[in-house]
Amino acid sequence: MSHEQLGYHSKRNSIASNNSDDDDMESRHASISYKERRREAHTQAEQKRRDAIKKGYDTLQELVPTCQQTDVSGYKLSKATVLQRSIDYIQYLQQQKKKQEEERNALRKEVIALRIMQTNYEQIVKAQQLQPGHTETPVSDEVKFSVFQTIIDQLFLTFSTVSVSNFSELSAGVFSWLEEYCKPQTLKDTVYLVLNRHHNQMRG
Repeated sequence: MSHEQLGYHSKRNSIASNNSDDDDMESRHASISYKERRREAHTQAEQKRRDAIKKGYDTLQELVPTCQQTDVSGYKLSKATVLQRSIDYIQYLQQQKKKQEEERNALRKEVIALRIMQTNYEQIVKAQQLQPGHTETPVSDEVKFSVFQTIIDQLFLTFSTVSVSNFSELSAGVFSWLEEYCKPQTLKDTVYLVLNRHHNQMRG
């Protein structure tokens, strides 16, 4: 092989070697750049997560009354303290809700009982007015309301002895109260007493 051919091959091998080195450098650079991007993305994601957690704790401190104060040492409340006080407050709200629901159910039962009693009293008054020899005269709504109110007031005085602290005591107390104060004859006597009293007041 001539000197010219040897020089040509040597130059070509040198160029190929340089190209290979350049490719390796680009590959290493791309690999480093990819790792840096991944590291940066991870760092950003972690910071975003921490910011979300901090915002959540700040929101809890704003919403929970017992968290709107500093620790006994004067420092800001720890995250553990914020969580525990939030749990305690939620449990307190649940107890209050349960208590209000029980009171509402008790009131509903009282309303139903009062409506039943009202119907019975109206029937008793109507039967009294339709007795032989009774001259029917118009009765104003005001008089009817006054009579009914007087009867209900008297019954409420006796009903005040019934415990309404829970449903079990209310049920037992209502049955005892009905047996003692709401017997047909007892109610009839009460209605007659109220009507006579009201009639005497009207005459006087």
